[in-house]
Amino acid sequence: MCGRLSQYRGIHDFVDALSMPDALTNDVGDQPLAHYNVAPSTSVAVFTPGYARWLRWGWRPHWAQDRAPPINARLEKVAHSPFYRAIWGQRLLVPIDGWFEWVDEGEAKKQPYYIHRRDGLPTFCAGIGQWRGAEDDGFVIITADSVGGMVDIHDRRPVALAPELARAWLNPDADKTQAEQMLLNLGEPAEAFHWYRVDKAVGNVRNQGAALLRPIEPMS
Repeated sequence: MCGRLSQYRGIHDFVDALSMPDALTNDVGDQPLAHYNVAPSTSVAVFTPGYARWLRWGWRPHWAQDRAPPINARLEKVAHSPFYRAIWGQRLLVPIDGWFEWVDEGEAKKQPYYIHRRDGLPTFCAGIGQWRGAEDDGFVIITADSVGGMVDIHDRRPVALAPELARAWLNPDADKTQAEQMLLNLGEPAEAFHWYRVDKAVGNVRNQGAALLRPIEPMS
């Protein structure tokens, strides 16, 4: 996952798709988010237990100040990595409309692709993070190996959870072993997603707007 996503619906649209049984404290607002080209180190709307809140994309432990904050954590290592030990039990969801990947197709600049669910519903990405109101708060998205045709776009993909599992992932009563098994065995398959070429303007993080999501050739 190269590190660019879209999050343009309103938070209530994401809540409705998630079918949350209990009300959330909404610190994000009621208007459409209208973020079509979200870059790392910026604030992203996330769900933590009981809350919809803004949180910076990227996190590192206090003892790793000599490196840039990672934005993704590998599924294969995250549950047992000393790097993420402090936040492994602090689960969150990143509700997105889709994400971008760049593919080397032999041109001077890599070709961006937009990836989203085939059924048009939001994608709920599994994440972990810290939200204690401190300067070093942030989150990472958990990624897994790509499978099927998605391998041709990128070798990694976010772990996406169907609504029922997404709610279980967000449940603070789920223990760490249960959480790891959700990631290992129950993520959404590649067949649930569709991808297509989009304009290279998305490469500039200052560019925004729905035009960035339009295909530049007929969808396959």
